[in-house]
Amino acid sequence: MDTLTHALSGVLLARATASAAAVPSANVLPLRRRVALGGLAAAFPDSDVVTSLFSPLAYLYQHRGITHSLVMLALWALLLAWLSAKVWRGGPNWRAYFGVFALGIGIHIAGDWITSFGTMILAPLSDWRAALSTTFIIDLWFSGIIVVGLVASWVWRASRVPAVIGLTVLCGYVGFQYTQQQRAIDFGKQYAASAGIGGAQVSALPRPVSPFNWLVLVQAGDVYHYSLVSLSRREPPLPAPDAGFVTRLAAQYLPLERAAWAQAERFGPSAQAALAQEVFLHPASVVSGR
Repeated sequence: MDTLTHALSGVLLARATASAAAVPSANVLPLRRRVALGGLAAAFPDSDVVTSLFSPLAYLYQHRGITHSLVMLALWALLLAWLSAKVWRGGPNWRAYFGVFALGIGIHIAGDWITSFGTMILAPLSDWRAALSTTFIIDLWFSGIIVVGLVASWVWRASRVPAVIGLTVLCGYVGFQYTQQQRAIDFGKQYAASAGIGGAQVSALPRPVSPFNWLVLVQAGDVYHYSLVSLSRREPPLPAPDAGFVTRLAAQYLPLERAAWAQAERFGPSAQAALAQEVFLHPASVVSGR
């Protein structure tokens, strides 16, 4: 998920979980400070972008690592809470800050978990990536729900109900995406059965523009069968020659009845497969889990 959407989700969550107490105390933050820090907390995990200063590969290997880890969450929240209590001396103590930072980091981790790239929730103990793969990395519907929730929260600023409703709708949207993912997987299984592909591994990855657009993958050994499908279309799209970028991007997703399947070798064309496989299975790659 993009950093801006992460930050906005943190603001929405901070508002939804704000205390009803009107007067700040040792355990209650002023509302404006709470929502601002909620956004900061939800953006914080992406501070691992600093690893790109060392090399692009370092960033690819370490992104969504220790700053995105459930194992490290409490430590990061405690550190940020302690720093905040030092910045606002004489106000609420660190305990008042800890919850909002923990929630903000937590919703960031959840936002990356639902994407295909996943996140290393057990770092530094493991570099395994948990990935639900229901949501594309930039999903304007997902971001739009958050924005609508925030606008409603601003209009009815005395109540946290709009923020709670916004988060509920957001969770419902991800649940809807999950049901579409299962439909796409079922379609892939039907293809594997009709093509006589035994023991195939079937998966579906979200694609841009619409929650109905999916990349269906059927893996049989080192061969991948794949298809770009739309679960909502009944007829193939016919974009005009001067159609915009989004329209042209969405046009490649075909109805299930007209789905086109292609194949690709895991290690590329046969002339390069041996070298690619050797590099992939090199001890340095195996140890790092790449």
